Amino acid sequence: MRWKRTIQLLDVHAEGEIGKVAIGGVPKIPGETVAAQLHWLNTDPKGQELRRFLCLEPRGAPIGSVNLLLPPKHPDADAAFIILQPDQAHASSGSNSICVTTALLESGIVEMKEPETIITLETAAGLVKATATCRDGRCEKVKLTMVPSFVHELDVEIDTPHWGKIKADICYGGIFYALVDVGQINLTIEKANAAALVQAGMILKDLINRNIHVVHPEIPAISGVAYVMFRDIEADGTVRTCTTMWPGRADRSPCGTGNSANLATLYARGKVKVGDTFKSKSIIGSEFEVGLQAVTEVAGKPAVIPTISGRGFTFGLSQVALDPFDPHPLGFALTDVWGPSAGEI
Repeated sequence: MRWKRTIQLLDVHAEGEIGKVAIGGVPKIPGETVAAQLHWLNTDPKGQELRRFLCLEPRGAPIGSVNLLLPPKHPDADAAFIILQPDQAHASSGSNSICVTTALLESGIVEMKEPETIITLETAAGLVKATATCRDGRCEKVKLTMVPSFVHELDVEIDTPHWGKIKADICYGGIFYALVDVGQINLTIEKANAAALVQAGMILKDLINRNIHVVHPEIPAISGVAYVMFRDIEADGTVRTCTTMWPGRADRSPCGTGNSANLATLYARGKVKVGDTFKSKSIIGSEFEVGLQAVTEVAGKPAVIPTISGRGFTFGLSQVALDPFDPHPLGFALTDVWGPSAGEI
């Protein structure tokens, strides 16, 4: 076989959300910082070609992410990574940080120490500390100390053609989110409503990004609302979430960056204090533990330091390749599987 490109992937999921980790064959990504590398992946044709190669059909699928392992830039980091999804490369992710930590330890790329291994991950959003509970050669649980999260604006009113005026909190948790109480669109967060929630999320994301411009005050490469996360509170205080992701799917995990963003709103409204923890449950019922470790500031804005705890599981090892005669080197997506927004690809 005379393949033009090969990349080795370790298959991992965190509480149901797939986050494959590219552990071999990753090409050199230009950029002096991880944020600059993120920008290159999102703007340079070669960067976009790599993302499409890994994330679109026939080699990719609409479900999950591919994490590019990169040499760290920061002297304190053990590894760096950038998240690739069908729409673009993303700066940060809690579920993917759990997947990467699990992959690094269980593959032996980073030495596993029992009962606990601490890894520092470098992302375009900053450093993430991963504390892994390890036993018998397995990474049992990962606790992430996330990047500072903050509120951009609370209770933003959005005029919609479907639900009238609704309110959203625009917040940062490693990427920007619009957080919407799910009752405003007359739905509940459960498996049977996944398609309806995703459709609503895509409509709202488009409306928000056409009318509201957000950019990180210190990291210009991070801008725009990446996801709409619907939220609810169960009777026992558990936060129920559904993060909707382009071109049309639901995050299977409770969503680490989304819960970090939501934690910033809870703190801003006086509903949590330093030391508090609570459970967050996904649309499939999987759970993260969310904690408020500390408070800080980002460019003068009040911010929180969240912790996110969950489990990662390896389930396969694969290699993707590009045949030089393949007529679909850039991949493709169809609306039958990927949803109506796939027509934009």
